[in-house]
Amino acid sequence: MPETSHSTTDTALIKVIETANWILRDGEMILSVRSHGRDRFYLPGGKIDPGETAREAIKREISEELGVDLVPGTLRKLGTFAGQGHNQPDGAVVRMTCFTGYYTGTLAPAGEIAELRWLSPRERHLIAPMGQKITAALFDI
Repeated sequence: MPETSHSTTDTALIKVIETANWILRDGEMILSVRSHGRDRFYLPGGKIDPGETAREAIKREISEELGVDLVPGTLRKLGTFAGQGHNQPDGAVVRMTCFTGYYTGTLAPAGEIAELRWLSPRERHLIAPMGQKITAALFDI
């Protein structure tokens, strides 16, 4: 009987975390947020709830985190990016669906967000690894 090899990571066991994230630029600066108790900045947004679309999630998350409303007609999907999540167990994949769009209101940290900061390309090292990859892919072309 032929011997079968099995990889150490069974794809059925990989945890995939689906998120919706907002990319907002002001020139070269990109809006980033840091949650309470976290050491890195992230692209604003968060997990997509069961039964929720990525568009619904991004509107909800940005309202909860930053106290502003995204303008629905201006939301544009930039792409979906996947990789190892920061502070996630080995093998956990974060799949980030990224949007751009206009907002109404005044940006301010709310809920779980301790700080918001506009980061320059030179400060990209302050962003979690997936955010670094995404901003590099989108803006360093």
